[in-house]
Amino acid sequence: MTTLPSTKQDILQLLLKQGQASAQGLAEQLSVTPQAIRRHLKDLEEESLILHQTMQTGIGRPQHVYQLSPTGRDQFPNRHDEFALDLLDTLAETVGKDQMQSILRKQWQRKAIEYQQQLGQASLSERMANLVKLRQAEGYMAEYHPLTEDEAATPQPVHPPTRFIFTEYNCAISHIAESFPGVCDHELEMFAIALADCQVERTHWLVNGEHRCGYLIQAK
Repeated sequence: MTTLPSTKQDILQLLLKQGQASAQGLAEQLSVTPQAIRRHLKDLEEESLILHQTMQTGIGRPQHVYQLSPTGRDQFPNRHDEFALDLLDTLAETVGKDQMQSILRKQWQRKAIEYQQQLGQASLSERMANLVKLRQAEGYMAEYHPLTEDEAATPQPVHPPTRFIFTEYNCAISHIAESFPGVCDHELEMFAIALADCQVERTHWLVNGEHRCGYLIQAK
């Protein structure tokens, strides 16, 4: 875990164990004044280690409830990649290359259906925004923006956009992908299934040495 002042470490550890907590709750558990806790929480939020949501817990003003962000969780020791790599190594030795590819394909198809169900039947703009949130929650630095026929001439198009650029600047499974490039081969297929009414084209690829993965997504 990255070295932080002890009170900040204590806050992160409590949020890891409890899932979420209010500033008052953290202050009571750590025997620190609420004012000091709020200063630490502000710093941790600015460092993107925690995030908050506003909750109504009864009569009176709503309160902020804090939880770890994906970046905050990454501050703690994590051996998931190592375990996954060992598992994939064993699987490859056991079933062979062709069967391994089939297993990876089925995994991506399963993930695609999961995305499709979570995105639902909303507009394409809403689905793109929600897809970004889903990928960010999984550790990807993802973003999107709409394209128009002439962005300069039509800064605010009358009709909803039907073409988008979807970009990921990192790979949450990069350690695995280095040893098993096949895990990335089906990502294009995954997005095409998740957005079944769209044409999906890869424009950039980290595997090819570029600094991002990019996709052009447009309604059919």
